[in-house]
Amino acid sequence: MPERSDTPPVPVLLGNEPGSFPHSVLAERHPAIIRQVRESFPYGPERQQALDALLASCVEGVIEPLPADAHDRDRWTQWGAEEYTGRSWFDVPWLWSESYFYRQLLEAVGYFTPGPWQGIDPFRPSKLAELDAPETDEELSALDELDDRPTDERERALLHGSLWGNRADLGFRLSAEHDETGSDTPPLVADDSETFWSLLPPTGSATLCLIADNAGRELVPDLLLVAHLLTEGRIGKAVLHIKPYPYYVSDATHADVLDALRRLTTAPGAAAAYGHTLWSAMTDGRLTVRAHPFSSAPLPFAEMPADLREELAAATLTVVKGDLNYRRLVGDRLWPPTTPFTDVTAHFPGPVAALRTLKSDVITGLDARTEEALVAAEGQKWRTGGTHALIQVRS
Repeated sequence: MPERSDTPPVPVLLGNEPGSFPHSVLAERHPAIIRQVRESFPYGPERQQALDALLASCVEGVIEPLPADAHDRDRWTQWGAEEYTGRSWFDVPWLWSESYFYRQLLEAVGYFTPGPWQGIDPFRPSKLAELDAPETDEELSALDELDDRPTDERERALLHGSLWGNRADLGFRLSAEHDETGSDTPPLVADDSETFWSLLPPTGSATLCLIADNAGRELVPDLLLVAHLLTEGRIGKAVLHIKPYPYYVSDATHADVLDALRRLTTAPGAAAAYGHTLWSAMTDGRLTVRAHPFSSAPLPFAEMPADLREELAAATLTVVKGDLNYRRLVGDRLWPPTTPFTDVTAHFPGPVAALRTLKSDVITGLDARTEEALVAAEGQKWRTGGTHALIQVRS
């Protein structure tokens, strides 16, 4: 979409620089995802041909328009399709090209087309394999130990579990690993935990919106945190925002929420109690699931529609989970890392907290000393390796 006149002079990330992280996603990851999807289901010749065409388009072609009868063609036109179709995937904003790739992948496998593959999540096998892996049992069993700990320790562990996602076991270890590293480059490059908890006092009246990221072993700790907040009266209601259709391989949909809930309720020990808390909260309306179309938009949150803005404005706190949502929150730009987080989130309609493991170049809110130490120790790999995380809050 055309840039607005008030856009700051900070470059939008593109994928046209060989050797850059965005370039590797477009040139390597997307073709690999097409091959993975092809192997996940016995798609017939028509779907195989469509996947071949998408692969050729990604590698050496241009962005193709959606079919004329696509149910959401008008929506994508509003989101910039007329400007970007016909151009190289590498020469348009990276956020846009990534998002549109997943929309075209669903078109190729017939997800929206009447027929046998309609509504079949092409990523479901990998999601279920992760959710049902033995590692998930190990992480859930750690909840039994947590039950005997003081509330503040449980809260810290569950917050860190949600933060680290599929490394959730790190969050359940009640050690000082994340605090007393003896290093200038600790795993947490920013930590506004105290502000986070101060916004959710145990009055039972708060409303939490949680904009979810990945399914499987990353969604489970998000749900555990929500269950704890409800049980302790830190919130009276939670709204879980998920994707309306499969997106970015592992992003959570409604079916993924139900799979995670099933995984919890059928687990042994304390995990089942968390699961039944969530089940009850869904049946009585304290926990609702929302799949707004903008959740899969190729645009930053600064451009969210009025109805979503109004909903988030009414929340006591919105938690934005994961790397992609962070990019949408602050803008997918190569900000100087010391750019204040409060400045780039001033557009957001209410208090907002980002829980994010660093897996892309975008970063804000660091102090100069932390940035210098990270660069000295790791070059720029700290931005994308998933070994560092942050908790940032704008109240």
